[in-house]
Amino acid sequence: MRIQESAENYLETILQLSENSDTVRAVDVARALGFSKPSVSYAMKQFRENGYILVSASGAITLTDSGREIAEHVLERHTLITDMLVSIGVGEATAREDACRIEHVISGETFDAIKNHMKKR
Repeated sequence: MRIQESAENYLETILQLSENSDTVRAVDVARALGFSKPSVSYAMKQFRENGYILVSASGAITLTDSGREIAEHVLERHTLITDMLVSIGVGEATAREDACRIEHVISGETFDAIKNHMKKR
């Protein structure tokens, strides 16, 4: 399923935050992305309605299987593209920023070729 770049960024952020904390709340996502809490709350409502997240009564956010699948896919792209850019001499901060943009538009064919190339190194 193809979703918008901003949605991919939200889901990736939720995944990353959940790997470092037992509880992820909208305020954590807002802080991590530099967005306002009302903007994040609206997005979380949309994700909940579309079945990408669950939100507990206490406000804890967890990814559903479909939300986790998307987030893991985006994170894999982000990580591999960052590593590739660093390996060719791009500074780490720039590589992370560029990878964040590239990860959303790169074709599956190109990503698979990069992935195969990086495995051979």
